[in-house]
Amino acid sequence: MIAQALGKIAQSCVVLLIVSIASFSLLKLAPGDPVLLMLGSEFSQESYDQLRQAMGLDQPVVVQYGEWLVHFLTGEWGQSYVARADIFELVVTQALPVTLTLTAAALTLAIVVGVPLGVLSAVKKDTGWDAAAAVFALTGTAFPSFFLGILLIWFLGVKVGAFPVMGFVAPWEDLWDGLYHLVLPALTLSTFFIGMIVRVTRAALVEVLDQPYITAARARGEPEWRIVWVHGVRNIMMPVVTVLGLQLGGILQGAVLTETVFSLPGIGQMLTGAVLGREYMMVQAGVMLTAVLFIAVNLLVDLSYPLLDPRLRAR
Repeated sequence: MIAQALGKIAQSCVVLLIVSIASFSLLKLAPGDPVLLMLGSEFSQESYDQLRQAMGLDQPVVVQYGEWLVHFLTGEWGQSYVARADIFELVVTQALPVTLTLTAAALTLAIVVGVPLGVLSAVKKDTGWDAAAAVFALTGTAFPSFFLGILLIWFLGVKVGAFPVMGFVAPWEDLWDGLYHLVLPALTLSTFFIGMIVRVTRAALVEVLDQPYITAARARGEPEWRIVWVHGVRNIMMPVVTVLGLQLGGILQGAVLTETVFSLPGIGQMLTGAVLGREYMMVQAGVMLTAVLFIAVNLLVDLSYPLLDPRLRAR
């Protein structure tokens, strides 16, 4: 089992290396010159050449990538010429906690709502409850996050006035006010994934409830709640966890739009500003950090399979 884990970690490192090479190369092909943006409208050729040399842009692309990789691994991500601050501090200390908090809130809401609703749909198969859950799931997956966010702002924020429409309060500083500000963004981001979890949970549980060991449990007179939640739900954890891991990329992608709509100072809004300002070093840092999060979660999903299914453990 340890050898399998080490092999998966090595594969994840290779994937990260490929992602870093691809993103670095694509950013080099992007239009715009960061030196010109830093110098402004009036400058001399000498100052242009000096700044270009100081930033290492006069070196071959391979050398630039090697220097960037070393600096990235050591936490020296450079300076933002717009914010005049350290990029590592901006991304890791300020933006990352906001994105992780939003993602955790959305993921928790998706699990808390999606799994019970999927179980109810499977248990009440071919009834009105099943049809209502199917309609809810399809409706949730049909709405783009930015459009749903605007609707929630207009109705719950402006018309009803129940929730704030923008801003972020750290829950570790003020728990209730922080959660209050996260309601609309988390609901916006989680709606699509609630629908996905409902559909996957229902499909997997319907199949499990037809298995012979479920019939045997009913024949032994076990209560229905134990049959469903102990024998049934325990055996559908692998597909549910797999969907959660694979959909993390979608959650992070949706976080970009959600943070922009609700003016949350996370990685999504930071990347949007960095792209518009041609801050390629900050864009590269944000892309790599997002890739690290996505690959790390998928690695944890792979490593959790032997824990969820004893048959996969090495003998």
